Amino acid sequence: MKVSELAKELGIAGKDLLSRLKAEGISVKRQTDVLDEDTIAYIREMVSEDDTKSTGAESSAEVVTEPNLETTDTRQRIEIIGDEILLEGTVTLQEFAEALGKTGPSILQTLVKMGKMVPLTATLDDETAEALAEKLGYKLVIVEDEPVEEIDESLLQRRPPVVTVMGHVDHGKTSLLDAIRTTQVAEREAGGITQHIGASVVDLKDGQIVFLDTPGHEAFTQLRARGAGVTDIVILIVAADDGIMPQTVEAIDHATAAGVPIIVAINKIDKPNADIEKVKTSLVAHKLVPEEWGGETQIVEISATKGTGIPELLDVVLVQAEVMDLKTIYESPAEGVVIESRLDKGKGPVATVLVSQGTLKVGDAIVCGHRSGKIRALLDWCGANVSNATPSIPVEILGIAELPSAGDVFKVVENDKAAREIAENRQEEMQEKSKPQTTKISFEDLFAKVQTGAVKELKTVLKSDVQGSLEAITDSLTKIDVGDVKIKIIHKGIGAITDNDVNLASASEAVVIGFNVKATGATQKLAAKERVEIRTYRVIYDLINDVKAALEGMLEPEYREVILGNAEVRQVFQVSKSGAIAGSYVTSGKIQRTASVRLIRDDTVLWEGKIAALRRFKDDVREVLQGYECGISLDGFNDIQVGDIIECYGMEEVERS
Repeated sequence: MKVSELAKELGIAGKDLLSRLKAEGISVKRQTDVLDEDTIAYIREMVSEDDTKSTGAESSAEVVTEPNLETTDTRQRIEIIGDEILLEGTVTLQEFAEALGKTGPSILQTLVKMGKMVPLTATLDDETAEALAEKLGYKLVIVEDEPVEEIDESLLQRRPPVVTVMGHVDHGKTSLLDAIRTTQVAEREAGGITQHIGASVVDLKDGQIVFLDTPGHEAFTQLRARGAGVTDIVILIVAADDGIMPQTVEAIDHATAAGVPIIVAINKIDKPNADIEKVKTSLVAHKLVPEEWGGETQIVEISATKGTGIPELLDVVLVQAEVMDLKTIYESPAEGVVIESRLDKGKGPVATVLVSQGTLKVGDAIVCGHRSGKIRALLDWCGANVSNATPSIPVEILGIAELPSAGDVFKVVENDKAAREIAENRQEEMQEKSKPQTTKISFEDLFAKVQTGAVKELKTVLKSDVQGSLEAITDSLTKIDVGDVKIKIIHKGIGAITDNDVNLASASEAVVIGFNVKATGATQKLAAKERVEIRTYRVIYDLINDVKAALEGMLEPEYREVILGNAEVRQVFQVSKSGAIAGSYVTSGKIQRTASVRLIRDDTVLWEGKIAALRRFKDDVREVLQGYECGISLDGFNDIQVGDIIECYGMEEVERS
């Protein structure tokens, strides 16, 4: 019997039983370890004795009955919009105070002046809440609760866990998935399996596991940014001969931000220079403490190429899934999410979907985002036609009129007509939402949100050119003390600001701060689309002051940088009197003689200043447009190389609202 199975029998948490076994001197590492009969009998007897002692202690002492919290409706949602407080459900006085960014005692004092005595832990009635809101200069709007549909527990069935493998490049993600699939090929008929869609299903003796193949952390977070948290468990793969690398840290941050449990697979343990203990020590620095060291992180040592440890890893995943008690309804109209989509020449729009509840069938009418259709065919991950798909199972669907987007939620409705009507209504809503909107959270409106209590922390994604600056900025930001508002760095790294950083910020409602690094044009466009603010700095003092000023509501008038154009250096001429002259080709926009410029090499800003001279052939010119060549000399800078980018920019004042 496994540790996890005995824990379930005894009604004890798996990790607690693991700790107890270790305290008794029994050699176990994780919950999937198998215990012998003598050990099982000993533990059963010990737990039975503990229960007897506990029962005796209770009978000799006064029993204080706690209130039945399950029958008390403590659900609440408070939202501040302008001078209105939207209140849904019930709320305590303390929760009301926190939502307004005030302390409990200060609100209590206001109530006393109004002639009311209410404990901080008491639930406010509508009349008192309305009077209190009015006293504080707000209008209370009671939002009626939507009727909650009660779920018949007997209809719930266990579903397979959905797992995503993440980690640094070349650490073995593909090898691990291939090793798992190879096992499956051996168990099926001869001829092998060709993976057909971006997910795969592993059939084991104790259940199924679904692996998503969405490439990289960017896709993982994009889905979450769209409200589709499809992953139940993350397997973090770390090479034993390489250790923790930048993308490993990035994967940890993304999984942690999503609140997904992490199982660590230490790969390449067969390598001569493998150092497993060093990897475990490095994991601790990122708050992933191994179970055997008293932590909660399950770690499995594997060799994906040799197949070592793969069965143990799959067992650990199943145990984790059992602890999470993943259940849903099978007998209902299907709902789920689009993982990816493509346009097939013969089949038309094809979407890979994952069913979250219910059973999806051929012939079902569905609404998918703002598109609709009727399912003509379902294909499993091997490309075979199937008649239905149950929860957690990935399938390709054919029959949607237009190509959906990854992250779109789908739902089965009664008929084609209903599907079309819902899709049309969503299309109109989408067009309305596509109008210019404010940033999800920005420095400009941060102070106002702090004052109303809508923001308790400023989440940031921090990027820098070098490690030293990164650590200095991190240290300075975490020391900023402005009331109850905290700075939370959800990810930090070295190098240019990437799409991945923007997606993480979007999913977490964070701002992106860059020091001596830039975002590419494509990344800036993505940030605009996702309404994520990117702030870049050249001086640490300015960065720290801006963050502090934003929290204190004292930001100075802002100037927005406007990129005028870019030129690529294609040849460098050394002139005795003028120094280095960059023979350049204007790739976008224009280069202006009087504007500011910066020299960028490998996505890092090396120099910033003014143009000393701008020439077309032998003539001095004021500007050179896209598609033309020119000679550029920089004021006081000669370290120019072929391939460098000269970026020309100006500043414009942003009107404050």
